[in-house]
Amino acid sequence: MSRIGKKPIEIPQGVSVEINGRNVVVKGSRGELSYTVRSEIKVSQTDGVLTVEIARQTGDADAYWGLTRALIANMILGVSEGFEKKLELVGVGYRAKPMPKGVSLSVGFSHPVEYEAPEGITIEVPDQQNITIKGNDKQLVGLTAAKIRKIRKPEPYKGKGIKYIGEIVRRKAGKSGKV
Repeated sequence: MSRIGKKPIEIPQGVSVEINGRNVVVKGSRGELSYTVRSEIKVSQTDGVLTVEIARQTGDADAYWGLTRALIANMILGVSEGFEKKLELVGVGYRAKPMPKGVSLSVGFSHPVEYEAPEGITIEVPDQQNITIKGNDKQLVGLTAAKIRKIRKPEPYKGKGIKYIGEIVRRKAGKSGKV
């Protein structure tokens, strides 16, 4: 029994949800997102509230029940408010420059690394050391942030690299000299 799957999803003002068979389409002020529900799960709408139920019991139906409810709730939140992730560049000479469709990063390589944002994602560079990734799709925002972070992960000795704001990098002691 899924504790998350049992919770009803309230539809806020300004968001409309259409259920066409197994397709769920969510429209809001920030755009439109759609999701195809698996055959084990049934989504129904009554009086501004969505409920997710198990249509037929299989081995993984409980897991898909909670997953589907969480994905639809994130879609509703995305089209009404949106999601954002913030990254920070740590290191001498590490900086980011905005490009028309992405960001150019100088992170210690012999050349700047250019990253082009996928459709539906906006990348803002408030200053040279910070990057803000915004979008409606929570999965795509997280994936984009992870791909940018992967360009130069924070290393454990000096902490240089691209990290999430608030991320704690475990530091290692360097070489110890002879005593």
